[in-house]
Amino acid sequence: MVTAAPIFYLDVKTVIDLALLVFALVVEGVAFVHCLTQRSDAFPAIGTIPKGAWLAILGICLLLTLLGFGVLSIFGLVGIAASLIYLLDVRVGLRDLTDGKGFW
Repeated sequence: MVTAAPIFYLDVKTVIDLALLVFALVVEGVAFVHCLTQRSDAFPAIGTIPKGAWLAILGICLLLTLLGFGVLSIFGLVGIAASLIYLLDVRVGLRDLTDGKGFW
């Protein structure tokens, strides 16, 4: 008996991979643009690595994701982790430093 499960499986895998890639690119892009627009002197004030280091980390991760290493590769996972650490920790510290004022 022949089933269509393998064909359906590949279609579902392709859609999931595409959704994960779009999610990773959006998260990494938002983190990079936010870091780019912040003041350099605010990063040491909250006790984190300098702005240039964050830009390098986020930019390299975004570039590696764009080059097609894939979201589920080690580079993709590190990129998502670094972006989420920036957005959930550093961005919040920067926002608290400026009393919640600003565009972001």
